[in-house]
Amino acid sequence: MNLLNDKVAVITGAARGIGEATARLFADNGARVVIGDLDLAAAEQAAKEIDPERVHGFGCDVADPGQVTALLAFAREEFGSVDVVVNNAGITRDATLKKMTVDQFDQVVAVHLRGAWLGTQAAAEAMRAQGSGGAIINMSSISGKVGFFGQTNYSAAKAGMHGFSKALAYEVARKGVTVNTISPGYIGTKMVLAIPKDVLDSKILPQIPMGRLGKPDEVAGLCAYLASDEAAFVTGANIAINGGQHMQ
Repeated sequence: MNLLNDKVAVITGAARGIGEATARLFADNGARVVIGDLDLAAAEQAAKEIDPERVHGFGCDVADPGQVTALLAFAREEFGSVDVVVNNAGITRDATLKKMTVDQFDQVVAVHLRGAWLGTQAAAEAMRAQGSGGAIINMSSISGKVGFFGQTNYSAAKAGMHGFSKALAYEVARKGVTVNTISPGYIGTKMVLAIPKDVLDSKILPQIPMGRLGKPDEVAGLCAYLASDEAAFVTGANIAINGGQHMQ
């Protein structure tokens, strides 16, 4: 049984990392997927490696309204509908408040918070028009829950996604559209694995009760559940996936 039953999913920032793992798992579970990524070549390559018949790549700057509209239109033209949107695209521009520039702040907020807002606005409209419900998944972070040193921009944007998701969940619930947020902790992506091993071993892993990094596939599995019909009564939730880090 395919968990996603030929649903059409748009996943941003999906040429690599958590997004790519999610696209792969979705395709394996019966979905047709559009990978939206700023790097068109990488998006197309990822789609080719996963399944060129069921997965297509599309170049998109999620902070640009026109490009986001084009991304959703492409999915509908190629596959006939938009049933799931995973707003996963993200960047970091870390610096202390004293050293952070306005541009560094604006870039991070534009990609994470504005990008999620634009993607969701376009998706919700498509889902309303279809009349068959849908699932919107916003990828936040543990940083939005607890705040990390040097990430006032990133933490602010990721925390903002929680409030945005909850407010939107109220607006679209009657249409059968669910809106949820996922907050990963330290996941073994290329970005995290680039951290020096001594820093990982001495400063990061000791914070995680399970004593290891998460896997992109584990986050993808949670996305697949929230995108499935089995999660049709789950909305307005923020689900942590962090190995027990900062349990409350």
